[in-house]
Amino acid sequence: MSLQVRRVGADAAEIVHAVVHAAFVARPVLDPPADALSEDPEVFRAALASSRGLLAEIDGHPVGAGLLSPVGPTLYLRRVGVLPDLQDHGIAHALVAAAHEAGVGFTELAVVAREELPATIGFWESQGFTEVSRSTPYVELRRPLPTSYDVPDADAMRALGERLGGLLVPGDLVVLTGELGAGKTTFTQGLGTGLSVRGQVTSPTFVIARVHPSLVGGADLVHVDAYRLGGIDELDDLDLDTSLDDAVTVVEWGAAMAEVLADHRLDVEISRAVGAPIEADDIDPRVVTLIRR
Repeated sequence: MSLQVRRVGADAAEIVHAVVHAAFVARPVLDPPADALSEDPEVFRAALASSRGLLAEIDGHPVGAGLLSPVGPTLYLRRVGVLPDLQDHGIAHALVAAAHEAGVGFTELAVVAREELPATIGFWESQGFTEVSRSTPYVELRRPLPTSYDVPDADAMRALGERLGGLLVPGDLVVLTGELGAGKTTFTQGLGTGLSVRGQVTSPTFVIARVHPSLVGGADLVHVDAYRLGGIDELDDLDLDTSLDDAVTVVEWGAAMAEVLADHRLDVEISRAVGAPIEADDIDPRVVTLIRR
């Protein structure tokens, strides 16, 4: 038996809905009823299109699912369900672990449970969640997520970027800060791999901005060097051949300009690890801090 959890989008809406609905139908009757029971596949399609979800499969057969919903720096895991005849097989635990992996850049992972289901609350507590608020009949629980990562070399920097790239969606803004040679472009190379875009990602210093189209029908990558921009509004004059709403935009040296480019962003701060020699090149240890704002 092979259990795998993968991230899915709107194309998996009917499958995710079917799994979640089957799981919620099997639960005790609640008053008021669980919202998931009245939601159709189109509600799930809209949710998955904007923020993705998780689908657990055993030997290729769907057995569990959940929705991921970002709210500021908090990532909510919603509509978590496991097929009734396959509970107690570690599927819910695997969904939590996958949500934790998907929480790169978020400060907390959160869930909302019902007071009438103490066993469910107990499960979340066993997974490291702690109650933070209660408004009858709902209980909200959260667990912290790491925001800093030790990166020993360039390969690890690309790997972290690739991991993040697989989690980003169209319209996301990533702002990179760090001294010259910190590894900003190396990190962006990993993002490009995770997004599956065309072309080699290099420093955009001499062109200010470069567009890398998606190879898989996903988000394009817009790579911007804001060091030479007089203001972020100059992006309108660059003829980027893509809408920033349909792309993932990565801006180096853009901390002072980012707030006018998007309502929310992911700040990536790259610094030398404590004790790293000043003369070291881009493969010496770094600390990468990711914060959603």
